[in-house]
Amino acid sequence: MDPRMHIIETYFECCGFDHTFIQGGTSVYLWNLSKTIAARGHRVSIVTPAHGRLDDLRERYDVEDLPYEDAYTLPVPLDPEVWRGFPAEAELALRTTAHRIRLDGVDLYFLANEWLDKLPDTFYPPYDSKGRDLVFFKPLVFQVDAVRFLRSWFADEKALVHAHEPYYHHLLPAALRDDPSKLVVSNVQSNMPITKKVYAPEVRRMLELLGADVELPPEEPSDVDAPAAMVQYQQRTHLHYTYGPDHVPIYQLTAEHADLIDFLSPGQLDFYASFRDTPFEELFARLPIADVVRRNAHKMFVGGCAISDQWLAWDPADVDRTAVLGALGLDPDLPTFFHNARYAVHHKGQLELVRAVDRVLGDGLAANFVVRCISGSGIDDPLFHEVAARHKGRLHLEWERVPERQVFGYAAASDFCLFPSKFEMDTFLIAQGEAMAVGSVPIATDQRGMEHFRHADGPGTTTGYAVNRSFAEDDDLLVHALAARIHEAAALWREEPARYAELSRRASAVARVFTWGHCADLHLAAFTRLWSGEPARLDPQLALRHGWFDLLDDEDLTVDAAVAHGDLDAYERCAPLDDDAARRVFAAAWERADFTTCERVAARRPGAIDEAALARLRGRARVAPDGTLSYRLPHAARVEAVTPGAGANGRALPHVRALERSAPGEFTGRTDAGLLLLTLDSGRLTWDEVRHG
Repeated sequence: MDPRMHIIETYFECCGFDHTFIQGGTSVYLWNLSKTIAARGHRVSIVTPAHGRLDDLRERYDVEDLPYEDAYTLPVPLDPEVWRGFPAEAELALRTTAHRIRLDGVDLYFLANEWLDKLPDTFYPPYDSKGRDLVFFKPLVFQVDAVRFLRSWFADEKALVHAHEPYYHHLLPAALRDDPSKLVVSNVQSNMPITKKVYAPEVRRMLELLGADVELPPEEPSDVDAPAAMVQYQQRTHLHYTYGPDHVPIYQLTAEHADLIDFLSPGQLDFYASFRDTPFEELFARLPIADVVRRNAHKMFVGGCAISDQWLAWDPADVDRTAVLGALGLDPDLPTFFHNARYAVHHKGQLELVRAVDRVLGDGLAANFVVRCISGSGIDDPLFHEVAARHKGRLHLEWERVPERQVFGYAAASDFCLFPSKFEMDTFLIAQGEAMAVGSVPIATDQRGMEHFRHADGPGTTTGYAVNRSFAEDDDLLVHALAARIHEAAALWREEPARYAELSRRASAVARVFTWGHCADLHLAAFTRLWSGEPARLDPQLALRHGWFDLLDDEDLTVDAAVAHGDLDAYERCAPLDDDAARRVFAAAWERADFTTCERVAARRPGAIDEAALARLRGRARVAPDGTLSYRLPHAARVEAVTPGAGANGRALPHVRALERSAPGEFTGRTDAGLLLLTLDSGRLTWDEVRHG
């Protein structure tokens, strides 16, 4: 068999070959991966919209106008609950042409028509265009055009289609499912809500137009088997939203019909498989999408991500620390902390970051901070500017785009990098890897999507410092943790230079593993197996990590996994559940506040659990006659009472009120809430129910 594969990358924005066209990180990822795979001798094509920029491209590249024209009308059913005042169906007249650039061994195909040429400056329709402006359907137009172009231009030629971000390619796997010449790999670039849905009549009409005989998933029941407050609370986590009837989950469309599912990091894959330790975990397990994940878990693999070759090629020793920091008005003799991300206060934890910087500098810490929150329209939160003014000469705040070499200088001149990202939205976090690569020691969130940078490891292998994950806006716990880590890091830098140097060396060594060559190796290994017809197989370790014990043979089960998930039946498939085993399972469940398992163990092995432990379990919540709740859990950092908001639908906002922390592990408050959200010292978030009366 010819080992040379034809790989077709397709995404709504694939312009990473030219910095003047780049809108997001996916574009950079695609270009680096494409040219690296092409250099390995494989044929690589890219299919993307021209976004009305053909004339710009012609000024710098040799653009070939291809003999391709596709004229048709695209009928788009409109959800009447969203598109009020619009007809039931929009008809978009399209005449699509195709244009090619050949660059660095890659063929780039640009599709153009009236709709794909809209928004030439921003490419992506603004979210507020939904229900107001049909430009919202530009990505949908591209999906249909891409399928039609793939079928026409590449016809029966065998190819592997690598499609990125389910929201932008949810039609492709289903549309190409029955084409024996096309293999489809779905790449999950961001942690969009796994339950994100689109209007079912729209999907049904598009697939009919594309000749795909695919049955859509059955309608989910309107009543979820979960407390209303728990469902409503998910809006605050950015992990799940409730939809009305006649909607289809896009991840299900991609997972069920794609041949493989690609993730950017091992932690991202694990996070998307079960949402473990988050406020969404319990609800997710009760939703149909959880079964979709399990059914398709054998398709999941990690293709990875990387740091740019240019960044790794530059030598940090060439950076003049004194000149760089002096130009910013900072003292080069002080420990320096660096943050670099787009301005996204909730995603990047920037509000908590600025509050923590204000706190430590107000405490008198002698240190520098270089904080970059990149925004084309500036920073609209006055707190950022107030803090910068208050600490002039210690804090440099900027939001302008600057040359990459200048950012490299900032990173190389820093001693620590700060990445307190929240809501598990980061799936690899290139910026953290870049800073670490030049020796900047990380202080970062212990998110699954960032765990490959090893800042949350134990003392022997850690690259820096970790703070707990956060799923709360304006999170005081995160501010406190950040301030403590910054103080700790500055003390290390001043008092233990040899230990600091070791962390810096480790950070650089870990980050420099993530090259585009390594990323290409991971992808090509998976692609080659698929190309040769080798069936995908479930990784037993993945099943063990997520408690999918029914998918495993007895010989693959482990006692440790059964204990970690509190699965008594799985434990008994491995070993007898004697009193010692019962106590071990009980202790592990207590630590993760899994009180249901604690009760189940006590019932299964009466007498195995001592009375003191049972008293702590059953007396953790007490309600006084006046309605005051007293809650005791030694390893809880925060307890919040959550009550449903007005209205029966899941989009109503719940009421959330933190109980007062009267002593470590002790909380009190007046509340009628039956549902409590617990934040444990470990960073795990989970739910508990309180019975009143």
